[in-house]
Amino acid sequence: MAGNSNFDALLSTTLANYRSQLTDNVFTARPLTYFLMDRGRIRMLNGGTKIVEPLIYGTNSTVGSYSGYDSLSLTPQEGISAAEYEWKQFAASISISGIEEAKNNGEQEVINLLEAKIMQAEESMRESFNIMFFADGTGNGGKDWNGLANLVEASGTVGGIDRTDSANAWWRSYENNSAGALTLAKMATAYNSVSVGNDHPDMILTTQTLFEKYEALLQPNLRYTDTKTADAGFQNLLFKAAPVVYDVHCDSGVMYVLNSKYLTLVGHSNKWFAQTEFVKPEDVDARYALIMCYGNLTCRNAAKQGKLTAQTA
Repeated sequence: MAGNSNFDALLSTTLANYRSQLTDNVFTARPLTYFLMDRGRIRMLNGGTKIVEPLIYGTNSTVGSYSGYDSLSLTPQEGISAAEYEWKQFAASISISGIEEAKNNGEQEVINLLEAKIMQAEESMRESFNIMFFADGTGNGGKDWNGLANLVEASGTVGGIDRTDSANAWWRSYENNSAGALTLAKMATAYNSVSVGNDHPDMILTTQTLFEKYEALLQPNLRYTDTKTADAGFQNLLFKAAPVVYDVHCDSGVMYVLNSKYLTLVGHSNKWFAQTEFVKPEDVDARYALIMCYGNLTCRNAAKQGKLTAQTA
């Protein structure tokens, strides 16, 4: 074997040592996944044919006061359901050609080469995940993971529940589709419409154009920021208690008003940034390893999410 006699073991060990760093770097590098990670909304499951999110959509009608020997209602109750999401797959490959191996003949040289390739894969994964999480899940023939354009809607089917059915009105998100300039009043209505008591949105994601429009609407002395979000590297302004952040992959004219309490990035515990061993095909002068993720982005309360569309500056 050319180069280091422990080349395969060295590659696999180095890649394994980067696993947690890779995970953290991928999901703390973009606003949506940073918020989910920061608020503990990334959850691991060890299997199941689908990802199931239990739902409560109705009250118990037997609840009530009574006196003495009054008959108590034993009426069977509905109002319990579940949203079911498909497991989705995601992978990146890392390859090292024979000539690269020969040119980097030494332990530290090999590690440096692999670090560069991991960084390349990491940035590509960040970008791909973020694109999917702002899309509607129909990309790549429906193989893409769920995104906000699918989860935060007042129509269509998500989680196996048809929102066009009048009986499923509780599963619809707030939407304001009236075209026109963004206003504080529109933002306030969206925020208040998806709030109940002390349960309110904790992040607002939009485009740079609408972020700058919101900034222009504020009085200079009211431009408060969330310091924790700023410390994480994201420019932000507060609207009520929610940081407003922009992302290049948010669709033009859209502003999402989100409650992360009901959004979860679910992963498979055995296939969450899991890497394979490096293998060398017989007919190719290179070694390959895969980094794989199984999971999906889910929602368990669509009515606590909202969005404005067709907004302009």
